[in-house]
Amino acid sequence: MTRQVPMLINGEFIESQSSDKQDVINPATQAVLAQVPFSTPEEIDQAVAGAKAAFQEWRNTPVPKRARLMLEYQHLLKAHQREIAEILAQDNGKNLEDAMGDVWRGIEVVEHACNVPSLLMGETVENVASGVDTYSLVQPLGVTLGITPFNFPAMIPLWMFPMAVACGNAMILKPSEQVPLATVRLLELFQQAGAPAGIVQMIHGGKEQVDQLINHPDIVATSFVGSVPVAEHVYRSTTNLLKRSQCFAGAKNHMVVMPDADKETVMNTLVGSTVGAAGQRCMAISVIVFVGDTIEWAGELADRLKRIRPGVWDDPEAAFGPLVSKAATQRVKGLIQSGIDQGATCVIDGRDIKVDGYPDGNWVGPTLFTDVSTDMDIYREEIFGPVVCCINANDLDDALRIVNNSPYGNGTSIFTTSGVNARRYQHEVEVGQVGVNIPIPVPLPFFSFTGWKKSFMGDLHAYGKQAVRFYSETKTITTAWKETRVSAPNMSIALK
Repeated sequence: MTRQVPMLINGEFIESQSSDKQDVINPATQAVLAQVPFSTPEEIDQAVAGAKAAFQEWRNTPVPKRARLMLEYQHLLKAHQREIAEILAQDNGKNLEDAMGDVWRGIEVVEHACNVPSLLMGETVENVASGVDTYSLVQPLGVTLGITPFNFPAMIPLWMFPMAVACGNAMILKPSEQVPLATVRLLELFQQAGAPAGIVQMIHGGKEQVDQLINHPDIVATSFVGSVPVAEHVYRSTTNLLKRSQCFAGAKNHMVVMPDADKETVMNTLVGSTVGAAGQRCMAISVIVFVGDTIEWAGELADRLKRIRPGVWDDPEAAFGPLVSKAATQRVKGLIQSGIDQGATCVIDGRDIKVDGYPDGNWVGPTLFTDVSTDMDIYREEIFGPVVCCINANDLDDALRIVNNSPYGNGTSIFTTSGVNARRYQHEVEVGQVGVNIPIPVPLPFFSFTGWKKSFMGDLHAYGKQAVRFYSETKTITTAWKETRVSAPNMSIALK
């Protein structure tokens, strides 16, 4: 009998009564790993009601006790890191190294949640008027909702429910129906750590279930990670109901390579940052802006990409795994064909790659385009595959124009040995996360993870602190310098 993915309702892992189910597929073999239900309306109402009841007690739980729950949880996650990684590698397709990293980045968030007492401190001003003092309190919101994507089955759920719970909230978690198995294990360990029954509930489904949840009157805040169309739908639906909402959406991340960059450093970082995780991550570098004569480096990049290949999760020689589904594979291959049809030069075409022993896998090999223009589909759309587009810019002004004209603003990098160029780029680029000589500028949990423009919509404080950004954006800068190569002596960065 096929394994049935359970729901978690009021502290119990139970099977859904729904007859509407979807297979969970191993993308390297097409083997059915389990069946995930699409939860019924009654089950969703039961989960929300249980979370609401649990919240009334949990909100009054002393903050140090909440922190101790997170301390115990991070201990269990570290002990079971490889086990969780192996689970997610099989339904997501990542190789083991990527899967271990997926789990570890989630563990880092739980470690951050262990510091919740200091994170929830309010503010005080004495004598705001004669004999009048004012102080602020940070209080939980209530029942929150987390909707997570397929590409990081451990990290992104761990972005959500540990912080929500540590701040005193309850959460309904709706993992991707394509990769629910790792999330089940995460919540089993959360129960083992001592989480009170009902404080986190898990249901399954697609658009119908999401719509019921985001419209439920007892859910007060939503966090979503996924594609732009769905993010826009979730954000519009929730904010139309005057609810807090934070939606992380698509990306088209550019790396700018200046003529003064260290070539070997650039080449060493490009392979992993472009096609790692099969390109299925919102922080992948999918466009390389070669400035001036550095466009000639594209040939060496092609040589390096030709040396790597995809493979199954436990193959130590595999650089990355398969795409998550047949539909995703056909979409990526269709975009590759569109690039050829629209006049780009396909230096490496990964559509026909084979992996010995796995003829049914969703394989796409490294694919590299040159002569790409900004009106082509391969440039305008988030491909979410191991496909790299190379563009030539005349100078830094031209590179900034290209990046800033993109509708996305999640992450970007510049490689240069000039402090002047780096300072100007990080200041003028319209992107939320900027790397200087760093290929993928993903900050640790105690910094903001934020995109601009179509990459992020909403409130950075949907769970705990009662604040909304009205007039400014946060930008996170990550730098790595070889001191002997820096041409500007003072590179202190004031965050915008």
